[in-house]
Amino acid sequence: MSDRLRNILLAVSLAINVFIVGAAAGGGFMWYAMDRSRTAQNQGALRFVAADLPLAQRRAFLQALGDARRASISDLETARASRDDLARLLSQDRLDKGAIDAELVKIRNADMALRSRLEQAVVDFAETLSPAERQTLVEALRQRASMLRRTPARNSD
Repeated sequence: MSDRLRNILLAVSLAINVFIVGAAAGGGFMWYAMDRSRTAQNQGALRFVAADLPLAQRRAFLQALGDARRASISDLETARASRDDLARLLSQDRLDKGAIDAELVKIRNADMALRSRLEQAVVDFAETLSPAERQTLVEALRQRASMLRRTPARNSD
């Protein structure tokens, strides 16, 4: 094998190796970024509100949320079935506005019933906390849950 051919093969091999290492690094970075993004999205869930409270109180909070969700199983099933019906109605050739509106009302009522139970569970749990712990809970609710999230002020131009 001539020196020229060996140098060309070495250059091609080097280029392929650099490409493979770059692809692996890029793939690893994308995996890391996607994982962090999913974690950040999940941090908005109500179950993370008590993350800064002591372990026993976190467990009590999660228990209260679980109880509220279990009490809302029929509402969850109603909402799920109504969403399926709504998807079916929206995909039909002719839209039945009355049926669509009725499904939207069912979904809204079921969602509001669940939300009411969850919010009441949070309030009931807050009654068991000391004032300092309640303040921690309030700050977490402002940051991570829609219950106390502030909406931006509107400009009155």
